[in-house]
Amino acid sequence: MIAMKKISVFISILLLAGCSSSPKPEPTPPPVSSLTYSVSTEPKPAFNPARSLHKAYQRWRGVPYRFGGTDAQGMDCSAFTQTLYEEVYDMRLPRSTHQQVEVGRAVTKAELQPGDVVFFRTGRNTRHNGVYVGEGKFAHASSSVGVTISRLDNIYWRSRFWQARRMLED
Repeated sequence: MIAMKKISVFISILLLAGCSSSPKPEPTPPPVSSLTYSVSTEPKPAFNPARSLHKAYQRWRGVPYRFGGTDAQGMDCSAFTQTLYEEVYDMRLPRSTHQQVEVGRAVTKAELQPGDVVFFRTGRNTRHNGVYVGEGKFAHASSSVGVTISRLDNIYWRSRFWQARRMLED
């Protein structure tokens, strides 16, 4: 009988050792100090108004001129100026050229900086505007070619230049 008891205990030990219902231990996570983090030491590029204006201009380049238009089907000069300001500066300008000329402060041609709005007298009661993008150029919605960039020293624009205004605070 003692031999039977020894065999029974031996079988019980074998059965318990082979039991797979007991949970397997979870792998130990690596210590926090061994984790690798990717942190950029490069500074974010500074806001560049000229680059941002050119980028926004590229999205609208070639859109035809349409008096009163405000979208990709056609837009007028003040809508284009308003759109650039919204996209680049997150700033809402008034809708018309006559209203926009009342905003900001006057600056001379010599003081022009990218983002300044330039105004022209194109007829007896007609006004036109655009956004100075640097290097003597301005982006605008031209009635003859649509959204384009022109030179301020072009004979047509030079003779019709009226004023420039800085909408953004220095």
